[in-house]
Amino acid sequence: MSITTCTVILDNGASTIKAGILGIHDEQPRVIPNAIVRAKGDNATYIGHEVAKCQDYTSLRFRLPFEKVGARTLTIHPLGPTRYSCQGFLVDWDAQKAIWDGLFSKEVLAVNTAESSLLITEPYFNLPNIQDIYDQFVFEEYEFRSYFRCSPASLVPYGPLLAKPNMSPSECLLVIDSGFSFTHVVPILEGAVVWEAVKRIDVGGKLLTNHLKETVSYRQWNMMEETYIMNEIKEACCFVSEDFAKDLETCRARPTRNPIVQDYIFPDYSAHRPGRIRAPGESLGESYQTLTMNNERFTIPEILFRPTDIGLEQAGLSATVAASIALLPEDLQGMFWANIGLVGGNTAMPGFRNRLMAELRSLAPIDCEVAVYASDEPILEAYRSAVAFAARPEFPQFAVTREEYQEMGSNACRRKFRDWKPVEKDSARGREPAKGKGARGRADEDDESPPPATKKSARGRGRGRGASKRQS
Repeated sequence: MSITTCTVILDNGASTIKAGILGIHDEQPRVIPNAIVRAKGDNATYIGHEVAKCQDYTSLRFRLPFEKVGARTLTIHPLGPTRYSCQGFLVDWDAQKAIWDGLFSKEVLAVNTAESSLLITEPYFNLPNIQDIYDQFVFEEYEFRSYFRCSPASLVPYGPLLAKPNMSPSECLLVIDSGFSFTHVVPILEGAVVWEAVKRIDVGGKLLTNHLKETVSYRQWNMMEETYIMNEIKEACCFVSEDFAKDLETCRARPTRNPIVQDYIFPDYSAHRPGRIRAPGESLGESYQTLTMNNERFTIPEILFRPTDIGLEQAGLSATVAASIALLPEDLQGMFWANIGLVGGNTAMPGFRNRLMAELRSLAPIDCEVAVYASDEPILEAYRSAVAFAARPEFPQFAVTREEYQEMGSNACRRKFRDWKPVEKDSARGREPAKGKGARGRADEDDESPPPATKKSARGRGRGRGASKRQS
């Protein structure tokens, strides 16, 4: 299939990419790992969409474009200086380009990027010079016709999550986005993110999986090299406790009297046997190996609500939500309490909404209604909201065209895209001096630059130049 004119939707998450073409993949996008994987079993390397071809998922080695490479001190007005980790930002552009090349190729989306538009998501508080590299890749490597870049939560107002029949969308909503690297609490007022009230908890799916690996390795099996398998176990077995003390006491009982305990049967890839939860009373042969999941099922997700349990000096999710709403206009706070939406993979765990609802009710003013809206597929919620936004007739007005970028460089994007860092009036008046093709980069970067790993790689690395040059 050869597509020459289309709008590509790219929810570029740190764990998985949700991608599709407007009008074709509106409900069900292609979901691929945002990683380059080295398999120990067959000694092969799989890039992005190719991971599905892997036959043995034991001892996989991951190279992630979104990786932790250090930390810097940023000043986020009016919050003051903050120690801000570079985890969660796109820092390995060689890896990301190789994954995007495969995604745009005939094997997956089959798009001619030079004749297409792009809507892509970026991390919250994305660093300015990393944003410039996004612009360069989109217009110089892939030569997209136009593109729009934004944070995932800013798209939620256009989606179905908080939509109510026969009613216009609420002007006040609060999005809890719990993803791979972090959990963000994001208030949105009249379609714009209120950045002064955005809060972050340094707990995401990656930390939960790693903590489960360490716990299981200490108590039962050495699973420190089995990140993929332990993530599968976390998603299959873990839940959020609605009464932590009661469930903890239950787990102290004998196994026969403990309804929480589960046995997970490890996968056997040589026999093409996937991992699964053992059925009650099921007898197993000697070739089966199992992992007993007892209080690990709920103590791992508990970190989201009590980060201090692992030494993080941060408030739990419920207290963070209350702190965020307290920074908003007092006369509007009641509307934010009544319009809370959940997105991101961690919110899919059973019990998440009920636990959050119960804790928020105790923290909210007595005269405020508390309503929490959960998505049936929270991993896809931002993508489907992006589809709804891109389908609107006014979407082209928000996008930056290739001609605008060639004329003004990244200044065109800074002018049009709503961002956490306001554009200075003086710099917005003039035109950015050209530095090579498409006015590359900035003349002088400020002290918010991440480590050198964020610099754009030279052409020809990864898997060749943009996919647009390979399409017929």
